[in-house]
Amino acid sequence: MDMIDGTIRTAWSIDVGGLSRGELVERLDAHGIHRNPYAEILLAGPVFDDASRETVAIVEISVADLGFPDGATLPHVFAGAVERGLVLCPPMTAPYLRLATLDQATAPDRILSTGRAPTGSLHVAAPVLRADHDYPKGFYLRVIDGVPWLRGYRCDDEHVLSPGDRFAFRAAS
Repeated sequence: MDMIDGTIRTAWSIDVGGLSRGELVERLDAHGIHRNPYAEILLAGPVFDDASRETVAIVEISVADLGFPDGATLPHVFAGAVERGLVLCPPMTAPYLRLATLDQATAPDRILSTGRAPTGSLHVAAPVLRADHDYPKGFYLRVIDGVPWLRGYRCDDEHVLSPGDRFAFRAAS
Protein backbone atom coordinates (compact mmCIF):
# COMPACT_ATOMS: atom_id res chain seq x y z
CA MET A 1 0.00 0.00 0.00
CA ASP A 2 1.09 3.55 -0.64
CA MET A 3 -0.17 7.02 0.30
CA ILE A 4 -0.97 9.72 -2.24
CA ASP A 5 -2.57 12.95 -1.01
CA GLY A 6 -3.37 11.11 2.24
CA THR A 7 -5.26 8.31 0.48
CA ILE A 8 -4.08 4.69 0.59
CA ARG A 9 -3.59 3.15 -2.86
CA THR A 10 -2.65 -0.32 -4.02
CA ALA A 11 1.03 -0.54 -4.92
CA TRP A 12 3.30 -3.12 -6.49
CA SER A 13 7.00 -3.41 -7.17
CA ILE A 14 7.55 -5.38 -10.37
CA ASP A 15 10.38 -6.23 -12.72
CA VAL A 16 9.73 -4.82 -16.19
CA GLY A 17 11.68 -6.12 -19.19
CA GLY A 18 14.31 -8.83 -19.27
CA LEU A 19 12.43 -11.03 -21.75
CA SER A 20 12.53 -11.03 -25.52
CA ARG A 21 9.20 -10.38 -27.24
CA GLY A 22 8.89 -14.12 -27.97
CA GLU A 23 9.65 -15.09 -24.38
CA LEU A 24 7.14 -12.52 -23.09
CA VAL A 25 4.38 -13.80 -25.38
CA GLU A 26 5.18 -17.38 -24.34
CA ARG A 27 4.93 -16.38 -20.68
CA LEU A 28 1.58 -14.63 -21.28
CA ASP A 29 0.29 -17.73 -23.09
CA ALA A 30 1.59 -20.07 -20.36
CA HIS A 31 -0.47 -18.13 -17.78
CA GLY A 32 -3.62 -18.21 -19.93
CA ILE A 33 -3.62 -14.46 -20.53
CA HIS A 34 -5.93 -13.56 -23.39
CA ARG A 35 -5.25 -10.57 -25.64
CA ASN A 36 -7.34 -8.53 -28.05
CA PRO A 37 -6.10 -7.38 -31.50
CA TYR A 38 -5.09 -3.95 -30.13
CA ALA A 39 -2.88 -5.62 -27.53
CA GLU A 40 -1.27 -7.71 -30.28
CA ILE A 41 -0.55 -4.52 -32.28
CA LEU A 42 1.11 -2.93 -29.24
CA LEU A 43 3.12 -6.07 -28.44
CA ALA A 44 4.46 -6.07 -32.01
CA GLY A 45 5.77 -2.52 -31.56
CA PRO A 46 9.45 -1.60 -31.36
CA VAL A 47 9.37 -0.86 -27.60
CA PHE A 48 9.31 -4.61 -27.04
CA ASP A 49 12.58 -5.00 -28.98
CA ASP A 50 14.45 -3.69 -25.92
CA ALA A 51 14.76 -6.46 -23.33
CA SER A 52 16.56 -4.37 -20.69
CA ARG A 53 15.19 -4.93 -17.19
CA GLU A 54 14.31 -2.55 -14.37
CA THR A 55 12.27 -2.65 -11.18
CA VAL A 56 9.28 -0.32 -11.22
CA ALA A 57 7.12 0.81 -8.30
CA ILE A 58 3.49 0.94 -9.46
CA VAL A 59 0.62 2.81 -7.79
CA GLU A 60 -3.08 2.36 -8.65
CA ILE A 61 -5.25 5.49 -8.48
CA SER A 62 -8.60 6.69 -9.83
CA VAL A 63 -9.24 9.65 -12.10
CA ALA A 64 -11.23 11.29 -9.27
CA ASP A 65 -8.36 10.81 -6.82
CA LEU A 66 -6.10 12.61 -9.29
CA GLY A 67 -8.28 15.70 -8.79
CA PHE A 68 -10.92 15.15 -11.48
CA PRO A 69 -14.28 14.44 -9.77
CA ASP A 70 -16.11 14.95 -13.08
CA GLY A 71 -13.65 12.93 -15.19
CA ALA A 72 -10.90 14.15 -17.51
CA THR A 73 -9.20 13.53 -20.83
CA LEU A 74 -6.15 11.28 -21.02
CA PRO A 75 -3.72 14.24 -21.33
CA HIS A 76 -5.30 15.85 -18.25
CA VAL A 77 -5.16 12.58 -16.29
CA PHE A 78 -1.46 12.22 -17.11
CA ALA A 79 -0.77 15.86 -16.14
CA GLY A 80 -2.74 15.48 -12.89
CA ALA A 81 -0.66 12.45 -11.98
CA VAL A 82 2.58 14.35 -12.56
CA GLU A 83 1.30 17.13 -10.25
CA ARG A 84 0.91 14.46 -7.53
CA GLY A 85 4.42 13.11 -7.96
CA LEU A 86 3.58 10.18 -10.23
CA VAL A 87 5.11 9.48 -13.63
CA LEU A 88 4.22 7.41 -16.65
CA CYS A 89 5.24 3.78 -16.62
CA PRO A 90 7.82 2.49 -19.10
CA PRO A 91 5.99 1.60 -22.35
CA MET A 92 6.48 -2.15 -21.85
CA THR A 93 5.06 -2.26 -18.29
CA ALA A 94 1.54 -3.58 -18.93
CA PRO A 95 2.33 -7.21 -19.88
CA TYR A 96 4.63 -7.53 -16.87
CA LEU A 97 2.02 -6.00 -14.57
CA ARG A 98 -0.55 -8.42 -16.01
CA LEU A 99 1.76 -11.32 -15.12
CA ALA A 100 2.29 -9.89 -11.62
CA THR A 101 -1.44 -9.38 -10.92
CA LEU A 102 -3.04 -12.64 -11.94
CA ASP A 103 -5.08 -12.39 -8.73
CA GLN A 104 -6.92 -9.28 -10.00
CA ALA A 105 -10.60 -9.46 -9.06
CA THR A 106 -13.01 -10.68 -11.72
CA ALA A 107 -14.99 -7.85 -13.32
CA PRO A 108 -18.64 -7.71 -12.21
CA ASP A 109 -19.75 -8.02 -15.84
CA ARG A 110 -18.35 -9.18 -19.16
CA ILE A 111 -19.50 -6.14 -21.16
CA LEU A 112 -16.81 -4.60 -23.38
CA SER A 113 -18.18 -1.14 -23.87
CA THR A 114 -17.42 1.45 -26.49
CA GLY A 115 -16.86 4.97 -25.25
CA ARG A 116 -16.02 4.15 -21.64
CA ALA A 117 -13.64 1.95 -19.68
CA PRO A 118 -14.98 -1.54 -18.97
CA THR A 119 -15.87 -2.21 -15.34
CA GLY A 120 -13.05 -3.72 -13.32
CA SER A 121 -10.35 -2.53 -15.71
CA LEU A 122 -6.98 -1.06 -14.78
CA HIS A 123 -5.33 1.14 -17.42
CA VAL A 124 -1.55 1.24 -17.40
CA ALA A 125 -0.39 4.84 -17.82
CA ALA A 126 2.48 4.86 -20.31
CA PRO A 127 3.63 7.20 -23.06
CA VAL A 128 1.40 7.24 -26.13
CA LEU A 129 3.47 5.57 -28.85
CA ARG A 130 1.87 7.27 -31.88
CA ALA A 131 -0.17 10.43 -32.37
CA ASP A 132 -2.43 8.47 -34.78
CA HIS A 133 -5.86 8.03 -33.12
CA ASP A 134 -6.38 4.76 -35.01
CA TYR A 135 -3.32 3.26 -33.30
CA PRO A 136 -3.92 1.89 -29.77
CA LYS A 137 -3.12 4.36 -26.97
CA GLY A 138 -2.13 1.73 -24.45
CA PHE A 139 -3.08 -1.34 -22.45
CA TYR A 140 -5.54 -2.17 -19.73
CA LEU A 141 -5.87 -5.23 -17.50
CA ARG A 142 -9.13 -6.98 -16.79
CA VAL A 143 -10.34 -10.38 -15.61
CA ILE A 144 -13.53 -11.74 -17.18
CA ASP A 145 -15.09 -14.96 -15.85
CA GLY A 146 -11.79 -15.83 -14.15
CA VAL A 147 -9.75 -15.33 -17.34
CA PRO A 148 -7.01 -12.65 -17.20
CA TRP A 149 -6.89 -10.28 -20.18
CA LEU A 150 -4.29 -7.87 -21.52
CA ARG A 151 -6.22 -5.55 -23.80
CA GLY A 152 -5.24 -2.58 -25.90
CA TYR A 153 -7.51 0.46 -26.20
CA ARG A 154 -7.97 3.47 -28.46
CA CYS A 155 -9.28 6.95 -27.71
CA ASP A 156 -8.66 10.49 -28.86
CA ASP A 157 -7.47 13.39 -26.73
CA GLU A 158 -11.05 14.69 -26.38
CA HIS A 159 -12.46 11.51 -24.81
CA VAL A 160 -13.43 12.13 -21.17
CA LEU A 161 -12.58 9.30 -18.81
CA SER A 162 -14.94 8.65 -15.91
CA PRO A 163 -14.00 9.65 -12.34
CA GLY A 164 -13.97 5.99 -11.26
CA ASP A 165 -11.64 4.82 -14.03
CA ARG A 166 -8.45 3.37 -12.53
CA PHE A 167 -4.87 3.85 -13.68
CA ALA A 168 -1.52 2.35 -12.77
CA PHE A 169 1.26 4.96 -12.64
CA ARG A 170 4.88 4.72 -11.70
CA ALA A 171 5.77 6.15 -8.32
CA ALA A 172 8.49 8.79 -8.69
CA SER A 173 11.78 7.64 -7.25
